[in-house]
Amino acid sequence: MRFKVVIPARYASTRLPAKPLLDLGGRPMVVRVAERALLSGADEVLVATDHAEVVASAEHYGLRVLLTRADHASGTDRLAEVVELAGWSDDTIVVNVQGDEPLIDPALIAMTATRLATSGAEIATVAHPLTDAADFFNPHIVKVVCAAGGDALYFSRAPIPYARDHFARETGGETLPADMPAFRHIGLYAYRARFLRTYSRLTASPLEALEALEQLRALWHGFRISVAIADHLPGAGVDTPEDARRMQEWFKKV
Repeated sequence: MRFKVVIPARYASTRLPAKPLLDLGGRPMVVRVAERALLSGADEVLVATDHAEVVASAEHYGLRVLLTRADHASGTDRLAEVVELAGWSDDTIVVNVQGDEPLIDPALIAMTATRLATSGAEIATVAHPLTDAADFFNPHIVKVVCAAGGDALYFSRAPIPYARDHFARETGGETLPADMPAFRHIGLYAYRARFLRTYSRLTASPLEALEALEQLRALWHGFRISVAIADHLPGAGVDTPEDARRMQEWFKKV
């Protein structure tokens, strides 16, 4: 199976300016992410950025990089531009690996690509079983409910599926039913290039705006999202200055 990895690396960040260039053990974070992606078996790994400094840094380490527009609303829009700039065929499998996940497991990247290749869907993603009630009720952790065949029915920040009778008995919501099919969504996506070419023409859905979840646009318009279930979570990403300091300390030890 052949697939591409694209790493969107937007330079501006409200909480972490110049985030792709964050120094992690002597190398920029975007390079650390690319190093992990190169271990996934992808036949090509490409950094897509909106800033010349990120281009220069990626090229310094021998990475392929494309300078994309600065006005993209999302990483998916940036991927769509990459597909056009690179001239990839409609059947090309493209995995979107976030540029702030320097500990991403290469096996998860490969799993996502394989799920897309074998499912016949236009999009594939990954989830992990949720067993902790605090995580289940945490709106910062996205949940996904799937159909019998593994396609996503819905993604939400709300606690879904809701075990009505169980939570009626346990009003504090301190435990989850042992057999509850609750899953945490892992934000790793594989797309067919033809979907990415279509995505920019899709109108935003009201659900997408309400939940602040971009993937709901695809479901709203009837596209299938196939979900692979992973047996482990990926390493922590970098969203805040605290995350950055913690990651820098981790790389000092390796």
